[in-house]
Amino acid sequence: MDNPFSDLLVVSVEQALAAPLCTSRLVDMGARVIKIERASGDFARGYDAAVDGDSSYFVWTNHGKESVVLDLKSDKDAALMNRLLAKADVFVQNLAPGAMARAGFGSEELRKRHPRLITCDITGYGEEGPASALKAYDFLVQAESGLVDVSGAPDALGRIGVSICDIGAGMTAHAAIVEALLYRERTGEGYGIGVSLFGVASEWMNVPLMQYEYGGKAPKRVGLMHPTIQPYAAFAVNDGSQVLVAIQNEREWARFCDKVLGQADLATDTRFNSNNARVQNVDALHDIIGGVAGTLSRVEFTELLAEADIAYGSVNSVAALSEHSGLSRVRVETSVGTEVTMAAPPIHRSIDANVGLPPPPKLGQHTESVFSEFSSV
Repeated sequence: MDNPFSDLLVVSVEQALAAPLCTSRLVDMGARVIKIERASGDFARGYDAAVDGDSSYFVWTNHGKESVVLDLKSDKDAALMNRLLAKADVFVQNLAPGAMARAGFGSEELRKRHPRLITCDITGYGEEGPASALKAYDFLVQAESGLVDVSGAPDALGRIGVSICDIGAGMTAHAAIVEALLYRERTGEGYGIGVSLFGVASEWMNVPLMQYEYGGKAPKRVGLMHPTIQPYAAFAVNDGSQVLVAIQNEREWARFCDKVLGQADLATDTRFNSNNARVQNVDALHDIIGGVAGTLSRVEFTELLAEADIAYGSVNSVAALSEHSGLSRVRVETSVGTEVTMAAPPIHRSIDANVGLPPPPKLGQHTESVFSEFSSV
């Protein structure tokens, strides 16, 4: 059977990561995505050349799309854009606030012309308001939202190592579009969606925000440990590598003390007999655990943890991820025709029989064919 989105047409004026990631998830479900680019192309095409000359960002989020180069100031190109939108189910864009409206393709006006159309505007800080004019690249939003304030080591702020705000906005937009498609199926009407990187990041910051506003203080940066649950931290074993240990309740704590540390009485020690007590005495707690872990090999320590049914994880490098037994891969072609693998999309569907992904498009690869197909409405 066809994938459930196989009859959907998505038109996306997209660049960088948030919108392309969103629409790539629609491609995964069979949607046709026509990617509108400037003559200079989506600038993510040039972020790196790591994948046989292609950008790793671009290969990840643009598989199976069609690339059409348009200058929306041109009457001819604007006319094609209007014909595309007359047929489209979903319109996505992540240009600067107001840019599409100035070009004559504002989402509100488009929905008046096409009531079944679902529009999705992805911005940095929303379309309106005092912050809307701020530049909103991922790292800037990490900083503005306070994410970096709760990340990193005690004496050093740290950028989250992937473009987390872009990724979060793209996945939020995808979920909202799927909701809108269900709404349209039930009512026959589309509607508008607005997602901002800052809105996503600040919503994720609710726990530290509420801890600050209602508890009187924000969590401190603590490196490889949890600020409010203990022990939930990385401990060095005797080869210098680190194992992350996660205790979530008092039953686990008692087993950990007995089976791993060999000190059952620690479970009732007043310094450690509740999570709050362990957080207050975290230095003493870590000295005890580190003293045991440091005498053991990784294998010995993790075997004890496994036997006690305690959650643990290795603090892996990217190289270790590349060889991880849990890593699922999918094959994809590059724009130059070579085949590579990358981490598979995280959604596993019983109806999904894909064994590979179509290549990302070359810049303007489909301009002529789309002009021909949509020569009239």
